[in-house]
Amino acid sequence: MNNSPAEAPDENVTAELARLRDSIDNIDAAVVHMLAERFKCTQQVGHLKARHHLPPADPAREASQIARLRQLAENAKLDPAFAEKLLNFIIAEVIRHHETIAAREE
Repeated sequence: MNNSPAEAPDENVTAELARLRDSIDNIDAAVVHMLAERFKCTQQVGHLKARHHLPPADPAREASQIARLRQLAENAKLDPAFAEKLLNFIIAEVIRHHETIAAREE
């Protein structure tokens, strides 16, 4: 086993790594902003549901969205199971928000 310190990466490797990480950081920022916009819309849905005494969850809509997202993920070469887990996490948060809104508007 070699216990000597690793050689410093080549300048080109360091520059390429920094470029890729900058792209990742930009994508992460875009994802956060897109999620914020999504939640603004789902908050409006929550208020509409509360005003009309509709349930916070809509299992048929959720199942349809999961199937749709799995197909989009597959087309984008993203693991559909990962996409489904992500959407299930988001749906659970949306339902929690809708329940909170409904409780406030009773």
